[in-house]
Amino acid sequence: MQAEEFQERELEVAGWPVKVTSYRLGAEWHSKADNVSPGAALARSTGATREAAEGKVLKRAEELLGRTRRHAV
Repeated sequence: MQAEEFQERELEVAGWPVKVTSYRLGAEWHSKADNVSPGAALARSTGATREAAEGKVLKRAEELLGRTRRHAV
């Protein structure tokens, strides 16, 4: 199987830059959200549509990043 309709975009979630990657494998959509600077994966999900898969990862990324504290330097 080969990834089709690959797409990457950058958003701001809970005040943090996030890159959302999505693609289709067969009939199922896969999506991943990572924080841009170190590139660590925040969430991964699958869904029947691109919107469903991306919605799940964005919701989880918002939960994680929303409770991340920032310290003044």
